[in-house]
Amino acid sequence: MDRPKLLASLLPALLLLAGCQGLKTENYSETLKQPLSADGQDTLSIQISLDYPVKGAPEEALAAMTRNIATVAFDQEADLPTIDEMARRYEEQLTDQYFDENASLKGKAEAGALSWEDNINGYFSGRYKKFDVYVIEYYSDRGGAHGMNSLTPIVFSRETGEIVPESFFFTNGYQARIAPLLQEALRKDFLESPETYDALFKKDITPNGCYDVGKNGVTWYYQPYEIGPYYLGVISVTLPWSAVKEFIR
Repeated sequence: MDRPKLLASLLPALLLLAGCQGLKTENYSETLKQPLSADGQDTLSIQISLDYPVKGAPEEALAAMTRNIATVAFDQEADLPTIDEMARRYEEQLTDQYFDENASLKGKAEAGALSWEDNINGYFSGRYKKFDVYVIEYYSDRGGAHGMNSLTPIVFSRETGEIVPESFFFTNGYQARIAPLLQEALRKDFLESPETYDALFKKDITPNGCYDVGKNGVTWYYQPYEIGPYYLGVISVTLPWSAVKEFIR
């Protein structure tokens, strides 16, 4: 079956920007619109905007950061050399999936019900000591009642450009000792909104690996439905450095 012609071109934009307090970044962006049929309203829409570093750290570290940004953003192995190539593979795979799942439903669903949307937005959000923090924001809609937002922080070593997992940042056994501190901080965050706290379906939160670091401390992020209902969005809980300093390597 021939697919309809691509409506919007893939437009990589390389814009030199002031980066994260010393890092200089460029931006890679692309937009894709792929209709399910030439005469229909159902469309696959993809928007990508990813900042990546070009100055402000050792060259090898900059290359590693860029590779890791693309790997996380597109949930792929780092077996292609550029963001552009990894983005195009992601787009091709998602387009194939879109047609595989929806082509047979054309004409059997309400107009627009088979539209999909994927937005990926990545940027450096801050730096703390020898770490640079990157954030990837996702929005995904598969034609359901609502789309899904999520947020993935990445803590980079500025020396190597490699991702610093939570388990490498803290000493062994940190989970059990930090968990009660997180739970108390969560409760305090909702003191002025007890009905919202009651709406959480998981209050005994623990470190989940989705963290970042900054001048105010260490922040953990919990995605929609992870500990609370969808309408609460991404929930963040911050512990000050004074509370976690004894657990840091």
